[in-house]
Parts: sequence; C-alpha cells; structure tokens
Amino acid sequence: MPLNIPLRQKIAAQEKVAGVWLTLPSTAVARTLASAPYVSWVLVKIVSNVCKDTFFYDLNNSIASCGASPIVRIPSEEPWLAKRALDSGAHGIMVPLANSAEAVRKIVSMTKYPPEGIRGFGPMYTHATGKLEAEYKETANQDLLVAVQIEHPNAVKEIDKIVETGIDIAFIGPFDLAVSMGVEFGGEEHEEAIAKVLAACQKAGKAAGIYCACVDGRQAKKRFDQGFQMASVTADISILQSALAAETGIATAQATETFEEGFTS
Repeated sequence: MPLNIPLRQKIAAQEKVAGVWLTLPSTAVARTLASAPYVSWVLVKIVSNVCKDTFFYDLNNSIASCGASPIVRIPSEEPWLAKRALDSGAHGIMVPLANSAEAVRKIVSMTKYPPEGIRGFGPMYTHATGKLEAEYKETANQDLLVAVQIEHPNAVKEIDKIVETGIDIAFIGPFDLAVSMGVEFGGEEHEEAIAKVLAACQKAGKAAGIYCACVDGRQAKKRFDQGFQMASVTADISILQSALAAETGIATAQATETFEEGFTS
C-alpha cells in the first residue's frame, strides 16, 4: 500500500495545488493554515532561531491531520537534515539553490533508501504518512516528493538536465532568481527564464511550482493561468501582518471619522 501523500495524488491528477509558507513553530498556526479551504500543502521552513528541526514531528502531524501535505524546506543539501525531516513524517522535502544537475542528483540520492540512494533507515516516527518502519520503507522511494528550488541562472541553463534527475517538482524562487540574474523582477529576461523552466517541466512531465508573495492571490492565479501546477499563495507572517494592517487601518480611519463628526456636531 502506498503512503498517504495527498499532494502527490493531486499532482498526478493534474490539479492546481495552492500552498502556504509556515515560518512560525506553532501547531495551532500549522493546523489553521492546513485546514483553510483550497490549501493542498504547507511548507515548513527552517528559520534560524525561530522554526527549527526539533519542531518537525509536531508540525508535520498537525498539517497532515488536516488533509494537507507537509513539505519541509531544509536550508541546504545535508543528508542528515533531509533524513531528519523525512523521518519526522514529512511528505517531501524542498531544497533551495539547486544550481546544477549534479547538485540535484545528490539531493535526490539523500531522499532515497539504497540502492537508489543513501538515506539511512529509521522511520519510527513517520505517522504523518500513515505508515511506519518496514511498511513505510516499502514505497517511500516512490511516494515521497522531492522539490528543488530554481533560483540561479545556471539552474535555468541546466533545467533540461535537472528535470531528468528524479525530482518531482522544480520550484522557482523568482526573487532570488532575479537578483542572481541581475535583472529586473518581472522584466522580460526574468519572465523568459521562468517560462523556460515551466516549458522544461511540462516537457518532462514534472510539476512546475513557483513562490508568490501576493497576499490576495493574484500573483498565484497569474502563474496558475500560465500553466504552473503548484504555487505558494502567501506565508503565515505575511498574512498576519497584512491582515492586521488592513483591519487596523480601517478601524483607525473610522475612529478618526467618528471623532471628527462628533466634534463638529
């Protein structure tokens, strides 16, 4: 029996899968995000001194219990950290700055049990996938998701090779990509690079994803309309800040108006 990985199932069904970034190490926040309508995946991002690997198990289980897939973004291609994320029940990992096919092959290897890879055995706490130990290992190599972030011009250059390494998702980090390319965000060269990655994914039958920072979802909708299958709509801290700013702005404007009306009357 396969592992319970809802995101893989939706990708296989060619669904558009919207997700959200989680940076706060709170199971309450994780469950709130994962249970929101239309959210298919929640990315657990390691943030120095805020969200650490010690929170993986609780966050993964909180997200999975709501029917969404927890994807852990580890900061670099470290086999021990990938193992820790997956052994804590993550449905997949995401690795930033995957700048070459050679680097991506190493990333894929550290997510797979031998002989396909180098991952050590130890799935005693993979409850979020629905399987443990031998049952888990039986289909883990096929079921778990491997996503790499395309954020450098060399990654764009090698994208045709990268999508043939065994990854499931090529996920563009558009802000870092623009900076590393030395071009304007949203400019012609930037959009051409994004389009090249999308086309390579579609040709290879891989999911193309992209980070979007627009709180109201317009940026993500644009990318879905272009053919991207996966997009992050917002992040926990972004939605908290923007929603609070909007609501307090309304409140203070109304308060000022009420005060002025009362004063003039």
